[in-house]
Amino acid sequence: MGNRLTRIYTRTGDDGTTGLGSGERVTKESVRVEAYGTVDELNSAIGVVLADPDLPAAVTSCLSRIQHELFDLGGELSVPGRDVIDDEMVLGLETALDGFNADLPPLKDFILPGGTPGAARCHLARAVCRRAERRTWALARVEQVNPASLRYLNRLSDLLFVVARVIARTGGGGEVLWKPARRRS
Repeated sequence: MGNRLTRIYTRTGDDGTTGLGSGERVTKESVRVEAYGTVDELNSAIGVVLADPDLPAAVTSCLSRIQHELFDLGGELSVPGRDVIDDEMVLGLETALDGFNADLPPLKDFILPGGTPGAARCHLARAVCRRAERRTWALARVEQVNPASLRYLNRLSDLLFVVARVIARTGGGGEVLWKPARRRS
């Protein structure tokens, strides 16, 4: 680790700016800060999922690896022109997705977030992932963004959906199927 923090506050952000990894100062609401800030929020949401001691070991292992990759992605986004996420990482998500999905029944209905507390937390992480993807695409519209990072976030949201299904089923709660208005009455 390059820099060690000996003091957490610096007061340099009191003027509404923040420092990028490159040293450049930008406004705290810049599209770049929104992108890597939402990736940080996603990482935290996955941390909440991982706080469940009853997760299947394969889920814990997979999500723990992803947390490290998300930290890499946040670092990548905080330094304009830096590429860390690669196609191998995207393939890793696809492989995990295929593995978790193999034992699940095919979807015939939409699933509502819920089923078990762990599945609901995973669905929330999935929704945050979709926002991180939208924020990163917004950045890509105005600045260069690593295309693999955009693919990574897209696959990750799919993986989190499948993992939520796995958690719901292993947690004994099952999945909550959506009933359209015409079928609820």
